[in-house]
Amino acid sequence: MCGIVGAAAKRDIVPVLIEGLRRLEYRGYDSAGVAVLNGAAKPELRRVRSAGRVAELAFQVGEQKLSGATGIAHTRWATHGAPTELNAHPHISGALAVVHNGIVENHEAVRARLKQAGYEFASDTDTEAIAHLVAEHRKRSPDLLAALVRATAELEGAFAIALVSSDDPDTLVVARKGPPLLIGLGEGENFAASDVSALLPVTRRVIYLENGDCAELRPDGVRIVGAGGAPAERKVHVSELSPQAVELGPYRHYMQKEIFEQPGAVANTLELLAGANVVSPQLFGVGADEAFARATSLQIAACGTSYHAGLVARYWIEAIAKLPCNVEIASEYRYRVPAADPAGLVVTISQSGETADTLAALEHARALGYASALAVCNVPESSLVRASNLRFMTRAGPEIGVASTKAFTTQLAALFLLALALAKAKGRLGEADERGYLQSLRHLPAALGRVLEAEERVAAWGRLFAQKHHALFLGRGIHYPIAMEGALKLKEISYIHAEAYAAGELKHGPLALVDRDMPVVAVAPSDALLEKLKSNLQEVRARGGELYVFADQETGIEESDAVHVLRLTDHAGALSPILHVVPLQLLAYHAALARGTDVDKPRNLAKSVTVE
Repeated sequence: MCGIVGAAAKRDIVPVLIEGLRRLEYRGYDSAGVAVLNGAAKPELRRVRSAGRVAELAFQVGEQKLSGATGIAHTRWATHGAPTELNAHPHISGALAVVHNGIVENHEAVRARLKQAGYEFASDTDTEAIAHLVAEHRKRSPDLLAALVRATAELEGAFAIALVSSDDPDTLVVARKGPPLLIGLGEGENFAASDVSALLPVTRRVIYLENGDCAELRPDGVRIVGAGGAPAERKVHVSELSPQAVELGPYRHYMQKEIFEQPGAVANTLELLAGANVVSPQLFGVGADEAFARATSLQIAACGTSYHAGLVARYWIEAIAKLPCNVEIASEYRYRVPAADPAGLVVTISQSGETADTLAALEHARALGYASALAVCNVPESSLVRASNLRFMTRAGPEIGVASTKAFTTQLAALFLLALALAKAKGRLGEADERGYLQSLRHLPAALGRVLEAEERVAAWGRLFAQKHHALFLGRGIHYPIAMEGALKLKEISYIHAEAYAAGELKHGPLALVDRDMPVVAVAPSDALLEKLKSNLQEVRARGGELYVFADQETGIEESDAVHVLRLTDHAGALSPILHVVPLQLLAYHAALARGTDVDKPRNLAKSVTVE
């Protein structure tokens, strides 16, 4: 949620800030703003803000001929206050301008105290309190960084902050507690951003700030202090991302691009298996073999799409590794006291590695006594990865579309590999099974490519769905979580209300909803539960329901006027869920396309949920 870009340079950095916002707009897109210090002898702080998208801000910036060598910019996903120009960042207090990601939990107390001190508030945001608080501390602080350090010590919650002042015209200061923030190193110029993708046009050399860090950026250098205010050294990384990796290319939307990137993303995720005849727990980090051998159970915590990946993984882990596995929504797990198994392994799953509830769930699990923690994540330098002693990187590449696609399938590939590694560590994976599973994994990218060939047929279904207001998704066994993911995708981007049920539950309530106006989607692979599922589908037909069935080549379900069947590939066995989710992604995409919604930026949603 929300995106920050900042720069301290010796040239006009407004084009850099605007381009950075364009690249971060997936993080928040209800309002945007920029504040810069012009190059006059007496520097002037100038601000432009806009409700709506970055394109509108860019137009206004051009109209006002905004320029400056030091500045900050922000794209917002509203938390405190409506998405209006008045609430858009940056917020100003005298000579200061500030942008902020996250939530200041004690902002009401801070606001009340500052009002008594004479400060006036013009917005409904918690962010404005930061601006006034830093301004208050600047009266007694030797420099801007010291003022920010003292101010952040009074703030509670999770936040990333960037701040400039006309009293310090060549200085940008930043702070991080929770949401990601990094520094980009240039030649005679330095930058800050929420995500490295925003800085790829200007630098690939980055420093990832740690929790509690504050930093001062000038054109000629960077100074970092840790949580206690003492000087800190942080490692410089060279990003492997290229600017082309976040370009749209020939696709209409990032979601479509990322759906079609799934064969390559899964191949990259499984690259460590190239030429291997065995599965090694060491793929999950140093010490994984001992941790897996000791593990008596697994506790998985995740949110949204990653939670659905965990539900699929439970079937694999219990069937292959023979270990009990519990899967919980991270935001629920963190607020209860479960019967913990300290000898177990806690697994967290997140695309960004910055999901606030998942990070808190990991902290909660640690407090309950779990000694080993594994992160399955797409971002190497994320908070979740750094907080875990074991990790597996999914290597999906940057995912810009808010509705997750390739992150999900790469998570599933990683979690299947985890099930094999656990079984291997426990002595429960025979050589023949191991070879068979590895062969299936190597075939997976090609099988995904074949499934993608069905796009045109799925698009036709999507146009039919666009006329509907409700949909029901059915699956059985390991494909029930895939039905859940399909329903989530449809409602996320098309705004069609969708629910998913285990098909065996039809007669326990949801069958009352079925009529000719409510399409029913069924995930129907040729597995052991197929005959049971066919009976459930007959129940739908008997009530006049119209069926859309995603099946395997050999599934014996015949088409009719009200039964539409799409045969994908030969049955993929245990890996079938990874194939069957792809047409559900395409169905949601084409339904949204037909309805004219903003596919990559659905209303009320943001890509990375870094606050509770």
